[in-house]
Amino acid sequence: MRWWSTSYYCLMAARRTAGPTTPTGPRETKSERTRGRILDAAAHVLSIKGYSGTRLTDVAEYAELQAPAIYYYFPSREELIEEVMWVGIAEMREHVLAALDAADPDADAMDRIMVAVEAHLRHELEISDYTTASIRNSGQVPEQISARQKSEEALYGEVWRKLFKNAADAGMIRADLDQRVARMLVMGALNWAVEWWNPRRGSLDSVVASAQTLVRAGLSPSPSTAESITSADSPRTRASRTAASRRSAARSA
Repeated sequence: MRWWSTSYYCLMAARRTAGPTTPTGPRETKSERTRGRILDAAAHVLSIKGYSGTRLTDVAEYAELQAPAIYYYFPSREELIEEVMWVGIAEMREHVLAALDAADPDADAMDRIMVAVEAHLRHELEISDYTTASIRNSGQVPEQISARQKSEEALYGEVWRKLFKNAADAGMIRADLDQRVARMLVMGALNWAVEWWNPRRGSLDSVVASAQTLVRAGLSPSPSTAESITSADSPRTRASRTAASRRSAARSA
């Protein structure tokens, strides 16, 4: 197992085994727990049925509540969905940043991109209905309820922009790639996994490993490219070019 996977699993284990809230610490009220149940249920239904197919009756049934009770916490269906969509991206950003913070301090810039690839995939496919709902419905929700989500997406995109910039500055990304285009293609491919991955047809570990291999291979300078650049600047190559130029000039004369 690669070290970045080990760091990721250690982080998740620490979260799962965190102790209960102390008697003197803050506790959720019944109202807060109910609100959380509604949000959890809405995220689940939205991740499966999409924006147009999500009904408050379905949310209430999954949350084991009467539908009118939802309006005590959320004035409208749209406000409930807006909250779910925002939480999905906010959680993803927090999750990826936590995985990066837990990574080996000696990790190079490309390995940190691999950490982010794994954290992103595991969060959207295994951990959070909120993130699945946000990604699947990003282009479906009306503009008036997507502003907060878009703002959070910009913050999350900045995390990836810095990862790519650091890798490029370290010479770990091919010079012929447009960083923004490459970054958007990578993130688009990772997000699309929610549409096709089926745990009955392949493990999530396989998806993560394949994604890491493809991203690393696609971004990294190839040995042949590096060798050709080095060769092009070698004294022998420069001398050969000079001689060729002289022969060409002599023929022209």
